[in-house]
Amino acid sequence: MSIRPATITPYPDGPLLVRGDVELFTVEGEPIPLRRRTSALCRCGLSAIKPFCDGTHKAAGFRTEGR
Repeated sequence: MSIRPATITPYPDGPLLVRGDVELFTVEGEPIPLRRRTSALCRCGLSAIKPFCDGTHKAAGFRTEGR
């Protein structure tokens, strides 16, 4: 088993892209299964599948600062 270093990259006006060996948990402490090598986490707070991004930020006009 190879260990891939975890990276978190903010996507401009979009989600946080998480790559590598990471574990995500619910607020109750239950593990959230990851089905892909890269996961997109919601930053706008409007996703219907939180903590993951569903693209709602586009229709909502979500913008990040510092562009």
